[in-house]
Amino acid sequence: MLRCTSPLLLALRMLSSSSSSLSSNPKFHLPSTSQPISNLPLKTPLSDSCVFSQSRRVSMTQSKCFSATTADPIPISHSDQVQKPLESDSHSLVVVSFYKFADFPDHADLRKPLKQLCQDLRVSGGIILAPEGINGSICGTRVSVERVLGFILTDDRLKGLRQIESPVSPEQEAIHHGHSSSSPLAAGEDAPFRWDHVRVKLKKEIVTLGMPDVSPIEKVGKYVSPKDWNALISDPDTVVIDVRNNYETRIGMFKGAVDPCTMAFREFPSWVEDQFQLDGSDVEHAKVEKKGLDESINKDAEVPNHKIPKRVAMYCTGGIRCEKASSFLLSKGFEEVYHLKGGILKYLEEVPKTESLWEGECFVFDKRVSVEHRLVQGNFKLCYGCKQPVSDADMEAQEWEYGVSCPYCFSLKSEEEKERARARQRQFEAWGIIGGPDKGRRPAVKLDSIKSNQINFFSF
Repeated sequence: MLRCTSPLLLALRMLSSSSSSLSSNPKFHLPSTSQPISNLPLKTPLSDSCVFSQSRRVSMTQSKCFSATTADPIPISHSDQVQKPLESDSHSLVVVSFYKFADFPDHADLRKPLKQLCQDLRVSGGIILAPEGINGSICGTRVSVERVLGFILTDDRLKGLRQIESPVSPEQEAIHHGHSSSSPLAAGEDAPFRWDHVRVKLKKEIVTLGMPDVSPIEKVGKYVSPKDWNALISDPDTVVIDVRNNYETRIGMFKGAVDPCTMAFREFPSWVEDQFQLDGSDVEHAKVEKKGLDESINKDAEVPNHKIPKRVAMYCTGGIRCEKASSFLLSKGFEEVYHLKGGILKYLEEVPKTESLWEGECFVFDKRVSVEHRLVQGNFKLCYGCKQPVSDADMEAQEWEYGVSCPYCFSLKSEEEKERARARQRQFEAWGIIGGPDKGRRPAVKLDSIKSNQINFFSF
């Protein structure tokens, strides 16, 4: 017998059952309903920053990809008290990026309840869980995001979660709310975040360096606040290193920063070993043996290499990569290692453009693609063929084909790959989702078909 139940009643029952299953888990507990959601912590204060007084800028020409840069810790509120959001913006959208290095061997136990809570609250984004901690970026109403963060913080090992909050423009928010319960894809690809889509993944590392022995839990560089950052990187004794990848550095960097020209973060250790003489000597001597018919000549070929600099400052988007990179440098004998607290995002939020040493825009890993000062959305778009940022000029090039290729990936893709991308794009344009309307769902079965099958079954 078929029953007809109202969508509202079904939603309430689903939310009730999922919440009860979360609270029944002895290891993780949802925030108590007796505490107002708005009082849950959204930001965590960091350690005190160091101050540098000199104001001269670094200039280095050590190699093609070796110019001067900086490193970064994490941006967070300086106050221990959490301000209660205004009632009027409690339902406005916010984007919060967060991470915490911690000894977390049972991280897999958090995956299911955390994903269920995000789905129930329509919080979108991606979260990574690993033995070394947690890393994520989520979007939703302030009330919902605070509840998710409050749930994460019920585990004492994740206390002191590093957090960066970014606003969502009214235009993006209007598009986002174009979603509906009957059609979560109603707003199409222009929606900055999909409320129905959250990924909670289990990985070996929350940020992949490929060196499990490097642990920020044991040792890490010193944090520098955005207000003190200019003085540090203007000191001529400071080498500033951008820890991001080349598709990020291409659209923006700090003045005088060193660009390692890496394609992935795991390439950073090799770059450090190639650039610096880690044993302290000025040059590396390589024996080159040259043999003739009657004699053998040994020559010392001097291969220039740079000594470990007196002071290194690193930066990245939000702080997580430099935190791990600083731990790596300290393990290699670097003594003074600093990183930007809160990363580029916190710097752009707090430092006025008139005082800024940042040039260009900052790449972000969501549909905003890039941001400028005050975290205003930038001018870059995303190539869906290679996920790299592209400018208006790039989209005027003959290599640009929407959803297929751009000047940065056109020559790297075969015709077969491009044709598959065109097919995916046609699917999206026709159905609003890759794979067609039944992607990930069981095919719809009409009631008449069910009755017909029942009749045929009993006829036997």
